[in-house]
Amino acid sequence: MQLKTTDLCDAHPEKIQVAEPIGFKDFGGAKYFSGKIHTVKCFEDNSLVRKALETNGDGKVLIIDGGASMRCALLGDMLADLAIKNKWGGIIVYGCIRDSEAIAKLPLGVKALNTNPIKSNKRNEGQDNITVRFAGTDFVPGQFVYADADGIIVAKEALTI
Repeated sequence: MQLKTTDLCDAHPEKIQVAEPIGFKDFGGAKYFSGKIHTVKCFEDNSLVRKALETNGDGKVLIIDGGASMRCALLGDMLADLAIKNKWGGIIVYGCIRDSEAIAKLPLGVKALNTNPIKSNKRNEGQDNITVRFAGTDFVPGQFVYADADGIIVAKEALTI
């Protein structure tokens, strides 16, 4: 059963943060996704994104704080395939993706601000699994994120209805 963000907001208003609707679009084939938060903070360099997606993502969602850069993509179809192989529940990118038509066919939840066909740099720069903040929301490693067509919410603990 997929937990809808609207139902979770109604059932647990005191336990959630709701990300501001700043323009995230759905790009993946899975429209509902949730899991324990793992973060990567990087700017126009997706080296740490690849490293994170190479690990076991069972029950996790990768939150990528790309500083809202529109100059290059931090996720493409090959990394999305890697996420599926390693059982990640979804990916939220505060920035851009590429290969959007291919990603739309994959059984993976992907939200991002937009697309850009340019690949990112590879300098191994960034930070892994730290608290990041965007859309008026703190994304804390180990907390839980829920995402669907209506929005993104974060909770300190796993929620049920």
